[in-house]
Amino acid sequence: MQDDQIQPYFSDINMKLQDLEERQRLLKERTVLIGTSLVDEREKTFNEIQDMKKTVLKLKEDNLRMKEFIQRMAEQLSGLARKEELMIIQRQLDMIQPHL
Repeated sequence: MQDDQIQPYFSDINMKLQDLEERQRLLKERTVLIGTSLVDEREKTFNEIQDMKKTVLKLKEDNLRMKEFIQRMAEQLSGLARKEELMIIQRQLDMIQPHL
């Protein structure tokens, strides 16, 4: 009689233990999936950041080249007389020169 009373108790404990093992297995699977997703997302983000760094570096180089080009153009233009300045000088020369 005593074994008959103990058997349902062990059966219940065994069922609860199986439920706990199943929950633990599911949690482990979820944890692995979350970890995999995190690693994938980290790699994706890292690659995007690397691409952005390359783009920023290229933009900086382009910006520097443009600045150098503009500076060279400004230096060349400053050496050239402007049309208006030439016209003013021509008028002044015309006033000074005796009329023939």
